[in-house]
Amino acid sequence: MQFAPHTHADVEAMLASIGVGSLDELFGHIPPSLLAERDLDLPRARSEDEVARHLSALADRNDTSPVCFAGGGAYDHYVPAVVGAVTSRGELLTSYTPYQPEVSQGMLQALFEFQTVISELTGLPVSNASLYDGGSAVAEAVSMACAATRLNRVVVSTALDRPTRDVVRTYAHPLGREVTEVDYGPSGRTRAPEDLDGVAAVVVAQPNALGVIEDVRAHAEAAHAAGAKLIVKLEPTAVGLLATPGSQGADLVVGEGQPLGQGLVYGGPTFGFLACAGDQVRRIPGRIVGQTVDRAGTRGYVMTLRAREQDIRRERATSNICTNQTLCAVAGLVYLAWLGRDGLAELARHCLARARHAAERLSGVEGVALAVDGPFCKEFALRLRPVDPHAVVDRLHAAGYLVGPVVPDGYAAGAVMVATTERRTAEEVEGLAQALETILKELR
Repeated sequence: MQFAPHTHADVEAMLASIGVGSLDELFGHIPPSLLAERDLDLPRARSEDEVARHLSALADRNDTSPVCFAGGGAYDHYVPAVVGAVTSRGELLTSYTPYQPEVSQGMLQALFEFQTVISELTGLPVSNASLYDGGSAVAEAVSMACAATRLNRVVVSTALDRPTRDVVRTYAHPLGREVTEVDYGPSGRTRAPEDLDGVAAVVVAQPNALGVIEDVRAHAEAAHAAGAKLIVKLEPTAVGLLATPGSQGADLVVGEGQPLGQGLVYGGPTFGFLACAGDQVRRIPGRIVGQTVDRAGTRGYVMTLRAREQDIRRERATSNICTNQTLCAVAGLVYLAWLGRDGLAELARHCLARARHAAERLSGVEGVALAVDGPFCKEFALRLRPVDPHAVVDRLHAAGYLVGPVVPDGYAAGAVMVATTERRTAEEVEGLAQALETILKELR
């Protein structure tokens, strides 16, 4: 990446300010004998990630970590240094509950900006200041839909990841809610539910747990025709390629923030996000920050639109989540600000290109095939025959490659998930393919 802090216009303005016509004139006092007569023979520019890898190699570190091709909701994306530099500032590390806006403007503004970028990612106008994780965000969205429709039946796609489905059922059981599942077919896309009568919400993922791109608009139309809400669990980096779920009719969009500047960090902590339409703002869980002005007309930020029952009267609460994942949410904000719109699109294209290459190479190994044929972004499911997929995952791990999880149920049950991010190289894909080929021969 070329590092050029000043544009040509900046340079011309500075030169004009000191009365110099050009850079050559500015440095004209340097004797010609000291000037280089040719361009420097420098190696090609490296990205920040490549520099980090190069320095690690020069330091001769004994890094035995496996190459991460694992998916299932946590991905090995590159985390730029600016994320840690900003979030390690003392005022962000030590902040707690910003009940007193007069001493919390910095944190409140950061959370307001976080809500803004989540609204843009999801295509819905209102976001809260984050939740604990993606699973609890889905369960909270289900509660919002049940409250809005006054119904207690929920339809969940089997192509929603199993841990999230378990969280939804855990929330639903003591509240007497009925949770049913609708399967997916050979395409990997969720089938249209046959009966939505009396259903509060339909829950799908985009892309889903098989990495497949769902037809969100079709699900929204079917749900709305029956008076139900559509909840979409969004993998946020996919928005670099796909339309926002809100623009396709989703009523609530939630997700796991791990891909946004969090790292893998041994499974957590991360953050969840939740966005909804404006008419649902009074039911939104946790915190929401608003922008206002004081008596002097100066812009300021405050926590707003929160029912105190969430904190002190459990039986009257719409949600018992009273806090948020502030530091992780700010890390996500810094990451998205670093990427920008064009960077997010570039990231998604890199992941797609690497995933297509990996899928073609791995499905070319004898005994390996794609488990479903639907379009995917950065993650795909592989059917391995005639061996135990769990044994293959374990053997690949021992060989230095982390893949998985194994699909637990549905049409693709027993398939192994493989995910590629912008960090994975063609050499690493080739190494995985060769290791997989060797292991399959040994296990047959």
